[in-house]
Amino acid sequence: MKYIDDFRDPAAARALVERIRRDAGGAPMRIMEVCGTHTVSIARSGIRSLLAGAVSMVSGPGCPVCVTPDGYVDAAIALGSRPGVTLASFGDMLRVPGKSSSLEKERGKGLDIRVVYSPLDAVSMAAASPDREFVFLGVGFETTAPAIGGAIRTAAGLGVRNFSVLSSVRTIPEAMALLAGDPEIRIEGFLCPGHVSTIIGADAYRGLASEHRIPCVVAGFEPLDILLGISMLVLQRKEGAPSVENAYSRGVTASGNRKAQELIREVFAPCDTGWRGIGVIPGSGLRISDRYASFDAEKKHGVPVVFSEEDTGCRCGDVLKGKILPDGCPLFGKACVPEEPVGPCMVSSEGTCAAYYKYGGTLQ
Repeated sequence: MKYIDDFRDPAAARALVERIRRDAGGAPMRIMEVCGTHTVSIARSGIRSLLAGAVSMVSGPGCPVCVTPDGYVDAAIALGSRPGVTLASFGDMLRVPGKSSSLEKERGKGLDIRVVYSPLDAVSMAAASPDREFVFLGVGFETTAPAIGGAIRTAAGLGVRNFSVLSSVRTIPEAMALLAGDPEIRIEGFLCPGHVSTIIGADAYRGLASEHRIPCVVAGFEPLDILLGISMLVLQRKEGAPSVENAYSRGVTASGNRKAQELIREVFAPCDTGWRGIGVIPGSGLRISDRYASFDAEKKHGVPVVFSEEDTGCRCGDVLKGKILPDGCPLFGKACVPEEPVGPCMVSSEGTCAAYYKYGGTLQ
């Protein structure tokens, strides 16, 4: 395939759907996609409806905004409230609720929060205004980690000392392993994230597939990409041979991006960290390494990120774990809507609740 329309060809899609239904056999196969972009693409293209009765798709914790703890938002607000401090953030973090407020609400009250498209933008701002402290809100998965790490290394090289990062970077395989071991969720296959896999490589899931005997397929984001990945998962179950396959070879290799991995290892170190709605997952976080400790906003400014779950009635945690669909939450579409989100799954454009709210029955 050469052009984007080739990945949306109706005839090819029908053939893949027929193959999936033929190979699925009896009970629907329970497959989890672990990427917010997959969640939106599946919803928008109606894949859940097309495969009803053959495959049951559930969404996992593949949206970094959705799993960022409210304690992180509270710490960011506390930092931004200090005199002479400017916060820099990607736009999708602004509406994520903390315990009592959000960055968007605080910006309306005068907090200096600037939306950037790259962490390097924050470095440039800091270099241009040495009289202010600039704190970048470093939220993301392995995909974002190299850009954040590169900004820290650049600031160090240029001697920009009024720049730091409040890190909230997480790694996906550890979360997938936790969910794979939960008998209540009953995952029978993982549609592995395409963006993350460009960095860590398809081989990163081999331990997961062998230990938990769960098929894993790395897939792209167009409808045919996703249907092909699902078809490969269904065939693995039919043949009783769980393994890791790569259906996204135009973007993902077995070993991933070695340069990006080296940068991550240089700037970050693994740590235990909390996932909103899930809990603390050992070894699933990336803290700023001791070598670059002067750029760690928690240490530099003495504002710790405290992980503690607050009961708001929101069931985002169960949505992120694939235990319920969004409409299983009593707040969904009532107290929690995109204009006034209660939980982070309704905030992000790639959140499961936001996708469900926008596309409705296509997720049924």
